[in-house]
Amino acid sequence: MVEMQGKLLSNEPLAKYTSWRVGGPADRLYLPSDKSDLINFVKSLADDEPLFWLGLGSNLLVRDGGIRGTVISTKGRLKEMRLIDSTVLYVEAGVPCAHVARFCSDLGLTGAEFLAGIPGTMGGALKMNAGAFGGETWTIVDTVETLDSQGNVKERSKQAFDIGYRSLKGLAENEWFLSALLDLEPSDPTNSLQKIKGLLEKRADTQPINKPTCGSVFKNPEGDYAARLIESCGLKGHRIGGACISEKHANFIENQGDASSKDIEALIELIQTSVEKEHGVRLETEVCRVGTQG
Repeated sequence: MVEMQGKLLSNEPLAKYTSWRVGGPADRLYLPSDKSDLINFVKSLADDEPLFWLGLGSNLLVRDGGIRGTVISTKGRLKEMRLIDSTVLYVEAGVPCAHVARFCSDLGLTGAEFLAGIPGTMGGALKMNAGAFGGETWTIVDTVETLDSQGNVKERSKQAFDIGYRSLKGLAENEWFLSALLDLEPSDPTNSLQKIKGLLEKRADTQPINKPTCGSVFKNPEGDYAARLIESCGLKGHRIGGACISEKHANFIENQGDASSKDIEALIELIQTSVEKEHGVRLETEVCRVGTQG
């Protein structure tokens, strides 16, 4: 048996691994040393072992009862990023999107600037076709590398997936992204950097980036904005327990310091009910809710 190089923790609280700073414990949490170690670890698990992958913990609500089985954290891991040729970038799933944007800018490559506004890793961005400032992840993807629950690694083309707004179909239930090849265009580094700075300034002006949030809670319905619908219901600033609908941007829910996952989920349901009653629109969550109730 290959010796594991990473760290395996038992009954590990997940609140410190999520951007909302809430969430119960994982039965087991594995911190792989690198991609090869992760593959070997997955191969060593029982076939029926539940697996959940966690990046920066944004776009995620872990319920107070936590997650059964094994959680794999890629934060600070799976972090390799390098040029394959002059305009093709290899990036592993644990690399924060913002780092990809800056790396590309420094190399004089354009097309990835919008990633500066996504508060997650490339793995999460691939899974949900994350977007910001009009850009979407899969517009710059060429091929991806995936890992299944038996430890098999596959290379898959962009054409193998059905890609939509904040959605992706074609990934098996027990299959996860390891890396991607991004196809970019040459550019003046100064122009690219200025674009990133402008996008980040806009984000800081319009979003509560200094508060514990998950990013946007709801997808925008076609032809409208979730924030506008929520605000029109008079819900800005509404609180349940330690959770509060942001005064700065109504599509954000802030943890005021002592929120539980239950508080946040109750606010999500209140928003959905209120908007549906007022506007006849059922808002669809962008955030992924996982785990058991406490």
